[in-house]
Amino acid sequence: MSHIRPLIPLLVTAGILIGGNGLQGTYIALRGSAEGFSPSTIGMIGAGYSIGFAFGCMYVTRLLRQIGHIRTFSAMAAVTASASIGMSMIVDPTFWFAMRFVTGLAVASLFATVESWINAKVTNANRARTLSIYRFVDLGSVTVAQYIIPTVGIEGPFIFNIITIALILSLVPISIADKSSPAPPQAIAFDLKAVWRISPLAVVGVISVGLSMAAFRNIGPIYAAEIGMSITSIATFMSAGIIGGVVLQYPLGIYSDRLDRRRVILWTTIGSIITGAYLSFGAGTSETANIVSVFLFGAFSMPLYSLCSAHGNDYAKPGEHALVSAGLLFYWSVGATIGPLLASILLQYYGPRAFFAYTSFIFLGFMIFTLRRMRARPSVPPSQRSWRFRSLLRTSAYFNRLAGPPDKDERQ
Repeated sequence: MSHIRPLIPLLVTAGILIGGNGLQGTYIALRGSAEGFSPSTIGMIGAGYSIGFAFGCMYVTRLLRQIGHIRTFSAMAAVTASASIGMSMIVDPTFWFAMRFVTGLAVASLFATVESWINAKVTNANRARTLSIYRFVDLGSVTVAQYIIPTVGIEGPFIFNIITIALILSLVPISIADKSSPAPPQAIAFDLKAVWRISPLAVVGVISVGLSMAAFRNIGPIYAAEIGMSITSIATFMSAGIIGGVVLQYPLGIYSDRLDRRRVILWTTIGSIITGAYLSFGAGTSETANIVSVFLFGAFSMPLYSLCSAHGNDYAKPGEHALVSAGLLFYWSVGATIGPLLASILLQYYGPRAFFAYTSFIFLGFMIFTLRRMRARPSVPPSQRSWRFRSLLRTSAYFNRLAGPPDKDERQ
């Protein structure tokens, strides 16, 4: 425990950020619907966040190198808190789009700052334990945050104020407990063409995950409301999908390390197609059927990002792993920008049944592409792989460095 104690302030800060960010995504969908925004308008607001996130991923390392971790975190926390307060004061879709863009840019910077900071302090002795605690913090904070909505309701500025307070409080742990600032991180190479050359399957896979799972996080609450769920049931519905994503992560990862990783990706994608199709055409308006099914949907769909990242890294040469991580995160954000908008338009014009039909269609396309890539070139034999499966968060490229020892030339 003595190895972990210096990292506790950063982990507490990360938990506050992850919980507040997850709460805001669900709340904005429900509050926008209550304000009379159309599903497509809510989808556009969700896309604003992803666009900002993509820009944040591209420029945060430069910011960290110019002004350091403490100043970057303080500035971005202030920007995000101001955007949250602004949304409570002006209820307008155009303004909310702009504020979500700003939030996405700042949140990408906040996550990168915290995870770069943790990575600078972690050692081989506490790396595995730190990663386990981080995943627990992620799951726990997002799940608990969902139930703030039914507790206080969706009307008024209360939840926006809670998010603002959380962002301000996130400054406290690192301000009073960590008196050092790590050295600026090395710049992460950014070459999208090179990442495509290394693994087209990984690129198409993470875009598919962005198209589908970002739609679930942003439009899923509207789907649940459209089929008649209460606010409490919506919180349970969203939490079930998130918790489900943890259940099969490591079993699938272990099998993918031992087998042709593309076969595991293929069968996981098929599971996503089947569960999405059942949600669309079989679950109906039954709360129990929808919650159980979305749990299974999350169990198959959410590990796909980590599986595709591991597959891409199988083909990466020494020194290219950070390049792959950064590129795949950007490609995911592209899918996450388009996905909520497409899904919301379909839901608006064809009803809630179209929502999970959309995710099944996306995964069907990815399944076909996977089959084609399996014919295009052989897999890397397990004995020749320099990369093992890692359960990844889509927060920053620095999380990959925390999840596993970096290449020698990537060490800070």
